[in-house]
Amino acid sequence: MVDTMALLPAFLRSSRSVRRASRLAGRTSAEDEPVLDGADDRLSPALVAAGRGEYGPAAALLATTRSAREWEDRDRYARRLAAFARSRPEWFEEWGAADPGDPGLRLVAAQLAVDRAWPSPARAELLREVSPLITAAARAEDRDPVPWRIALDHARGSRAGHGYFGELWEAAVRRSPHHYGCHVAALRYLAASWRGSHRECFDFADRAAQDAPADSLVQALPVRAAFGYLTVGGGTEVPRARLDAATDRAAALSARLPAADPRAAETRNLLACVLVRLGRRREALVQLRLTGPYATSFPWERESDDPLGHFLRLREELAAADREEAAQGGGGPVPVPAAGPRGSVAADDH
Repeated sequence: MVDTMALLPAFLRSSRSVRRASRLAGRTSAEDEPVLDGADDRLSPALVAAGRGEYGPAAALLATTRSAREWEDRDRYARRLAAFARSRPEWFEEWGAADPGDPGLRLVAAQLAVDRAWPSPARAELLREVSPLITAAARAEDRDPVPWRIALDHARGSRAGHGYFGELWEAAVRRSPHHYGCHVAALRYLAASWRGSHRECFDFADRAAQDAPADSLVQALPVRAAFGYLTVGGGTEVPRARLDAATDRAAALSARLPAADPRAAETRNLLACVLVRLGRRREALVQLRLTGPYATSFPWERESDDPLGHFLRLREELAAADREEAAQGGGGPVPVPAAGPRGSVAADDH
């Protein structure tokens, strides 16, 4: 078996070598009231149609992301459609019978199979039977990194060796050097492999973020490492300065992206959670306001059995504290970044 410590440089080498809505109001408006894991304007019609038993809009949506190489959106949509298929198997079966070779169908089939196996105590054994579906999804569109993200999750769940995982990683980053989902999958695998050696996870996350474009979601990878450190506990100690640097990097990314952007929703929810844990509560409120109506299950499901309720209570608690501080002359309300060019905000497991 490959030494786990030797895995990090291989990840870093391959990653390096392949190489905005308007200003938010000070308080959230009624129309911005969050729902948990709300669908965006592209996914929502496909889900509504799926509720009527129609698979065509879902297939068309995935075909669009494929032709436009919108890999981050394709990843999000595949996950959501797989979740729908899990609750409505007859819908997915009809789609499969009508067009079994559809690359979108094959992608959802692979994600669905992994999702079904994951909660089982026999996960590793069940996942080994899923491999042909992931292979079929990868062969259906060779440019697509999303089947390789599924393969990376599959490898972690089936306890694959480090050498095999490294091969999957290299194949993934050849297709998309800065695909966020693949980087998250790698970070999770490394965290599980090193069992609390948080510094190595931070090294991987920091180097990946340094190599990524300024507006890439990979800029938020270090804050995911920070969240893991703050929630798992144990292992090597990470200096507070490194935790703050991770949140600062994610906050800079958030400031570059449009407000109420569904693509940035999970990043902003996660960043707010980490900021609260670090005692940076006023900054957390900025992120909760920037999310708009997009509250996400992760990370709040790690904090409460009622993730949406937890999100809403936290937002109101922080907003009330901010109003009280402002009333007492404590520096005024929490600043919300002004809109920058083209509507963006100006810069400042499984």
